[in-house]
Amino acid sequence: QVLLVESGGGLVQAGESLRLSCAASESTFNINTMGWYRQAPGKEREMVAIITNNGVRNYADFVKGRFAISRDNAKNTVYLQMYSLKPEDTAVYYCKATRYYGLEYWGKGTLVTVSS
Repeated sequence: QVLLVESGGGLVQAGESLRLSCAASESTFNINTMGWYRQAPGKEREMVAIITNNGVRNYADFVKGRFAISRDNAKNTVYLQMYSLKPEDTAVYYCKATRYYGLEYWGKGTLVTVSS
């Protein structure tokens, strides 16, 4: 399996920025999409942003204009740059990788806490 390890989470104040990283255990050249999902306490996991191997990006409406996803296949890493963080962004953020034929892999998550 592809192992995914997230990092970069932490405690920040509202309005500040944070950058999350997801490192894959193998080359991401053969991974179609990589993305970020989040899950807040008491809520279901939701998509935040995804990016294909060709650089096509898709964002959830609630983060458009604030978050940016990028992918560096040379480093087997996907990033999520988050600006203007809000308390409602507080959640565990998970990295997801999907192969071209649909097999999915998940990381264990990194916690982002945004204080008022």
